[in-house]
Amino acid sequence: MNTISSLKPNDLTAAYAIEQRSHAFPWSEKTFASNQGDRYFNLRLDVDGEMAAFAVTQVVLDEATLFNIAVDPAYQRKGLGRQLLEHLISELEARDVLTLWLEVRASNTPAIALYESLGFNEATIRRNYYPTKEGREDAIIMALPLG
Repeated sequence: MNTISSLKPNDLTAAYAIEQRSHAFPWSEKTFASNQGDRYFNLRLDVDGEMAAFAVTQVVLDEATLFNIAVDPAYQRKGLGRQLLEHLISELEARDVLTLWLEVRASNTPAIALYESLGFNEATIRRNYYPTKEGREDAIIMALPLG
C-alpha cells in the first residue's frame, strides 16, 4: 500500500540515500538539509512502509517551485512519481497556489513527458545550466498553472 505524508527532519537520512541512488549529480547533504523548514512543502511516498520517493517544494506566496523529486531506482517505472506529483498539485491547489514551477535536464525525456502529461508547459531554457560528465546541458523551465 502506498502512503504520502510530510517529509520530516528524521526522514532526511533515508531521503538523502534515495537522492544519492537516483541522481547522477545529487545534492550535497548540506543543500538537502537547507531545503527544509517553514517555507517548504516536502513530501515522502512510502510503499509498504518504506520510503520510495520524495519531493522538495518551496512555497512563496501564490507560487511554488519543485526543487527536487526522486524515486528510488528500485521503485521507478511504477507510477510513483506521477502519484506523488498529483498529490503535491492537489495540496498546492488547496493552499491557493497559482503556479508550480520546476526545472529539468533537457536530456531527462521521461521526466519531461511526465510533466507535460500533467499539464506543465515549457516557459524558457537556461543554457548550459547543469553539469554532465561531458560538459554542460540545458535546463528546461516548466510551469503548471493551478486552480
